[in-house]
Amino acid sequence: MEFLCYHRDRQGSLALRMELLEAHWSYMDQYQKEMIARGPTLADDGDTPTGSVHILDLPDPAAARAFAFDEPGYQAGVYRDVLLRRWRNLLGRTMWDFPGGPTVGRRYLVLGLGHAHGTAADLTVPADRDELIAYGPLLSDDATTWLGTAALVRAPDPDTARAVLTPDRYAEIEVHHWQFGGRP
Repeated sequence: MEFLCYHRDRQGSLALRMELLEAHWSYMDQYQKEMIARGPTLADDGDTPTGSVHILDLPDPAAARAFAFDEPGYQAGVYRDVLLRRWRNLLGRTMWDFPGGPTVGRRYLVLGLGHAHGTAADLTVPADRDELIAYGPLLSDDATTWLGTAALVRAPDPDTARAVLTPDRYAEIEVHHWQFGGRP
């Protein structure tokens, strides 16, 4: 089962985040084989972390919750909240398989949060998939209810990244600067 986990940083927690960076990486090293994608979201300056995205394949929702809430930064109070959802890897690859590589161009996390009782949208991979690093629906724990869509995309700007999703089909579309993660 694939899951998307997005830890959003608490305001003023940067020093604590940096203090726990090695503990975070060591924790994530345990999940290296399960990782589909990972990396920080960043403020508009392109340097200041604002969150941490992990997409991974785990046995069940309980294992996903343990992954999200046992993370050292979460335990220490770095994060203000956690978005944890089942996810379906429509590209069938990891970020390391992305033909565009890890460094060329700007990267974004695009989260389309569905309307309550809304009709599912963007359930197929867009025709222009060359700039997609990861793409798939956000689902309920039992994978029966569509809750939104998440994508990691290379794009020249946030508006182009946002356009990967159908705008009027979501309660909200968030676009966050993102970069490939892992140990440097």
